[in-house]
Amino acid sequence: MIFEALLSGLMHVFSWPAIGYLGLGIFLGVWLGALPGVGGITGLILLLPFTYTMEPVSAFALMLGMFAVTTTSDTIASVMLGIPGTAASQATVMDGYPLAQKGQANRALGAAYTCSALGGIFGAVVLTLSMPLIKPLLTTFSTPEYFMLSLLGIAMVGSLSGNSVAKGLVIGLFGMMLGTIGEGTFNGQPRYYFGIEYMLNTPPLVGVVLGLFAIPELLELATKNTSISRVRSDQSKGGGMLQGIKDAFANWWLVIKSSTLGVYIGMLPGLGASIVDWAAYGMAVQTTRGKSEFGRGDIRGVIAPESANNAQRGGALIPTLTFGIPGDFAMSILLGALLIQGLRPGMQMLTTELDITYAMVWTLIIANIVSAMLLMVLGRQVARAIFIDGHLLVPLVIMFVFMGSWLGAQSMGDLILMLSMGALGLFMKRSGWPRPPLIIALVLGPNMENSLVISNRIYGTLGWLERTPSWIIGIIIVITIVGTASGLLRRKRSKPVDDPNLSAKLSIEGGERNPIIAIMLATFFVVFFAAAAVLAVDFHPTNRQYPIAVCTAALLLLAASLWSDLKAARLSIAESSFATTWRDSMTDGDMQRGLTFILWVAITVFGCWLIGQKFAISALVFAYLIFWGKRPLWLAAAYAAFIFMFITAFYDWTMHIPFQRPFIDKLF
Repeated sequence: MIFEALLSGLMHVFSWPAIGYLGLGIFLGVWLGALPGVGGITGLILLLPFTYTMEPVSAFALMLGMFAVTTTSDTIASVMLGIPGTAASQATVMDGYPLAQKGQANRALGAAYTCSALGGIFGAVVLTLSMPLIKPLLTTFSTPEYFMLSLLGIAMVGSLSGNSVAKGLVIGLFGMMLGTIGEGTFNGQPRYYFGIEYMLNTPPLVGVVLGLFAIPELLELATKNTSISRVRSDQSKGGGMLQGIKDAFANWWLVIKSSTLGVYIGMLPGLGASIVDWAAYGMAVQTTRGKSEFGRGDIRGVIAPESANNAQRGGALIPTLTFGIPGDFAMSILLGALLIQGLRPGMQMLTTELDITYAMVWTLIIANIVSAMLLMVLGRQVARAIFIDGHLLVPLVIMFVFMGSWLGAQSMGDLILMLSMGALGLFMKRSGWPRPPLIIALVLGPNMENSLVISNRIYGTLGWLERTPSWIIGIIIVITIVGTASGLLRRKRSKPVDDPNLSAKLSIEGGERNPIIAIMLATFFVVFFAAAAVLAVDFHPTNRQYPIAVCTAALLLLAASLWSDLKAARLSIAESSFATTWRDSMTDGDMQRGLTFILWVAITVFGCWLIGQKFAISALVFAYLIFWGKRPLWLAAAYAAFIFMFITAFYDWTMHIPFQRPFIDKLF
């Protein structure tokens, strides 16, 4: 019966018009995944209305074909720009971007595409074999385990990012606090919204990601007067696409381990793409030899997350199809499409509609293979962009940053959020505070609080820790933090083995050292957490337990990180003077030009309110090329006109995005 269903599903996919819709979905997925801030979820939302009149196989060929390949093409932004193309490619930035800076973007992309295809196929195979056997596994997890798994994800990312475990965990706790903004888990009581309607909801993830990562990286290109690569094309070694493919097969055991991890994380509702790449990256760091190169351009740091995030797609479909429990937000959209087609998750998908289920499996397999081959063909041309003058890339990327941020709640609050996160990201990057923990904590935070409240009600306060799965996960959390901390100590005592001339030019996440700026940022966090704890006292008891606990833990960790930075700053001041140390810190961090760039972005945000996005962003592009890039007037005008037409054609006419009504329009 299973073999017949598999064959029938394959015939369904290759029949017309399903195969045509699959090709269209793959094309759209490659494009949408490469655009920062757009990604697969936006694509699913846009495609959902078109599926009402389609046959089930055609509908899912279009949607899954698009969605499956976004975690392949999102590698382009992660490697080329240091900006996570989607939430599933955050960890790829850690080693993919340093490889691009070394001139080895082709190698990183070749490994990523190969592993994405292998991981996607692996996930589809496991989906095929696991559906009849998965129910006993899922039923062993309850709300305490979901809370502990989320805490494990944040602890893993926080401890593995940068050169300070304490700072990484503080940033994770900061992201958890951002997740408490808006309505509380009990009786909908608003928290931390200060009478601002926009803040009644948790900050949109897209605006936070683009501001935190994109703005500082754009600043690098704008101020360093260089390309993405820090070496010339004739100086890059070992960076070919074929070398990346060989790397993937040479690390076959890491591919299998990461793909397996991706599948089973995908099966756990509420986690999905937000944690899978970091879990795989953490596993690679913890279980492989020669860890000193991770974060500096180790190809294994690309292989692990890219294998896992594509395999996660197959895993996420398992609870969606068998129990009607979406593995993540994207699966909830696919579940809606399933219901639109008159299909019901559960026994129907495993019996009478088994051929449709396996048609989805074949869709995943075909989409991953075709997209990887297509991107490999185009990869050489894409990778050449790392040697293009950075001043010609900044205007195009900044347009995607502004419009990608706008896709959140489609209000001026989105752009202000992006600007605020951009300023915060600048200080974090310059002072060695890692940024990735904030993102995963923001994603997982609301579900964590909800799971904690429910667990305390059912089992009593912390009584749920007596459950065997919960304390086992707790032990893993402790081992992760302690193991990483000891590894960092060993790394600090050993000498770096890489080329010092090259490493000085590379930017390692959380690796920069500037005690003065770090102290400024730590002071901000102390004020933030202290004020948040004081404000939480007036909340309902159920709504204040979580934020007060988070703030208390953060303040304790801040004391440790502040002490370390104060000692470093004290040594610098003792060697010269406070004024000299301050001036040198600002110069080393290039803070004057950095804050000037932030001011330009702020003026553009104001311009979006005053004259609308189309004119404001085009004006920024024109001014940037004239004053920062020192480009000819005709080139600046032509580039600005292109940006205006692209925004109009794609975001306005194609996506039908509502734009900000300009204030000047209201006057007249």
